[in-house]
Amino acid sequence: MAVVLIIAIMTVMTMPMLHEQLAAREIETLARRFIAHAQFARGQALQLGMAVHITPSGSAYWEDGWVVKNACPPIRSKADCAERTWFAQGAIAPIYFKGGGKQFMDPHSNKRGITFNAAGAAKTAQGGFVANRLILGHERDSGLERQLILSSGGRWRVCDPQRDSKACR
Repeated sequence: MAVVLIIAIMTVMTMPMLHEQLAAREIETLARRFIAHAQFARGQALQLGMAVHITPSGSAYWEDGWVVKNACPPIRSKADCAERTWFAQGAIAPIYFKGGGKQFMDPHSNKRGITFNAAGAAKTAQGGFVANRLILGHERDSGLERQLILSSGGRWRVCDPQRDSKACR
């Protein structure tokens, strides 16, 4: 009985840590998936020689998921360019995108998304470079956060502000 009691006490004490680690793993997995999809979009833009988008699916918010698709330029006819969707990520609950950062919002159109041009550069519709961040949070732990940061050179990184606050700036 004493052994069972000790095991029960240890289990109760370690459950919060286990939940925190599971939440951190879920955020890390989703962050890596988003980056992989964005890198795929950039690769397709380079390979096809045309713009490729990663944008929120359905609504204007990333929480509803995202879609990676090509963008036919307005000068091409529909016969020359068929719109193609490669990836679609559904809703991501219990993970959500926190406020903060510009969340890859075009300052001119107020639409969220990343467009990679034929040279693989992330640019706005007006031609400006995109260097931005998305901030992920988890419903189970409000203090848990990961930042997905895209540099102007196209390099992604995942930053944990609790561990490396200087690198997240």
